[in-house]
Formats: sequence, structure tokens, C-alpha cells
Amino acid sequence: MENNSNDREEDSKPVVLITGCTGGGIGHALARSFAANSCKVVATSRSRSTMPDLENDPKFFLQELDVQSDESVNRVVDTVLNKFGRIDVLVNNAGVPCVGPLAEVPLSQIQNTFETNVFGSMRMIQAVVPHMATRKQGKIVNIGSVTGLASGPWTGAYGASKAALHALTDTLRVELGHFGIDVVNVVPGAVKSNIGNSGIAIYNRMPEWKLFKPFEEAIRERALFSQRTRSTPTDEFAKHTVAAVLRKKPPAWFSYGHYSTVMAIMYHLPLCVRDFLYKKAMKC
Repeated sequence: MENNSNDREEDSKPVVLITGCTGGGIGHALARSFAANSCKVVATSRSRSTMPDLENDPKFFLQELDVQSDESVNRVVDTVLNKFGRIDVLVNNAGVPCVGPLAEVPLSQIQNTFETNVFGSMRMIQAVVPHMATRKQGKIVNIGSVTGLASGPWTGAYGASKAALHALTDTLRVELGHFGIDVVNVVPGAVKSNIGNSGIAIYNRMPEWKLFKPFEEAIRERALFSQRTRSTPTDEFAKHTVAAVLRKKPPAWFSYGHYSTVMAIMYHLPLCVRDFLYKKAMKC
């Protein structure tokens, strides 16, 4: 009888599939927090080598996943369904930064930002929704950004990709509600993660600025802006986010982290005031 009870308890644990779980990032912290809340966690990244501390932990099922690839997405979703029989929560966290003046950022870089942040999320959603709709339950969590609320200098491409994801999330929430699927827009503020290092790595591959050469220092500073000392610790952000997502009726919108309130206010300011503040803050 005890074994049967344990089996039932194990079977009742939510199955959570998370994209972008590279160590040091938000996805990695979310994976650990979901696991701490008795969930079966499918942690994914483009390479398992980026999640070494999860490799031999039975709480996690690791998969390599490229959200830009139909084949990769379908393979992982099928693998998870074959192993666990269901996906209760999908967390679209995989994302890439893009910092630079829009007039000079290579279009290929902007396209890559959208391919990951927007189309990668949609690819995952379209792969998982038929299964959730059949079961008449499920949760889809899209990780947006406060940058998408009031995009400023040097982050136009990234902010636009997150604003697009916010808009898609709003539509999905209404469309998928018919099938018993909850859709949550998670909007982080400045959260400590490895996105600063990723941003600098991508920035260093950018061409030398021409028209915007005088602003080079300000542009580089913007790549690290979210990683300053007052930024919210990743584990703290993950703890509060997971608690919100796991509610029986999760919120449609959840924002947490340093600058989240400030950016919400910026969103409602007259454009002339917002522009003045950005020019002053970003030295442009």
C-alpha cells in the first residue's frame, strides 16, 4: 500500500518544461525553484554542458533544445510526453539580448533576437498546446521584460521582441482560455543573471559604430545595466515567480524585480517626459 501511495504522489507532481536553463540564468533558477516545490522539471538548453550541476540530480530531466529548430522542439516535446505522459507547465524563458543603435545594428542580429525571443516561444507554444487542449488544462508562462514596457536607447531590438511577446501573450490568454489553459506574462525587472555576460559577448561581435561612435561608452554600459549591485538576486526572483505560477489560478501578469515599478510608471508617462528622462539617464 505504501508503494502505491508513493506512486500516486509521484504521478501527481506537475511536469514543468523550461527553456533556456543555462547555469547562472533565470531559467536555471526557475528550474531549481520548481523542483523545490515538488515538480518534475524538464530543464533544457542548447547544450547539456551548460547545466552541469543538474546532470546527476534525479529531480531534473535534462534535454538539449534549440528553440529555433522545429525538429528540435518536436523531438523534445515528444520525448517528454513519452516519458511523463503530460506537460503541465511550459515556461518560455530562452532569450537573447541585443544592445546597440537601431540604425547600425546588423539586421541579422535583430532577426536572431526575434527568432529566439518571439518565434522560439511561439514554436514551443504551438508544439505543446494541442496536448494541453486535449487535457483541457495547462499553464503557459512567457518571460517578457520591463524593457518591453518602455523601450529606451540602445535596446530597441530587444525591447521590441519582448513587447511583441507581451502582445502575443495577451492574445493567447484569451484564445487558450477556452481550452482551460492559463497563460501568464512574467515581466522581470533588473534581475542578476548571466544575460549581462551574454549581452557583452554579443556586443563585442557588433561592427564598430559610425554615427554613434561618440556614444560607445553609454551603449556598452547599457549592456550591463540590469546587472548592477542593486539588481534582484535570481533565486529571489525565481521563488516569487514560481509561487505565483503554481497558484490554482495564476495571475495573468506578474512583474517582480528591481526597476519593475519604475518601468511601469515610465510606461504611463507622457512621451516627452519619458524621452527627456531616457536622454538624461543614457547620456544621449
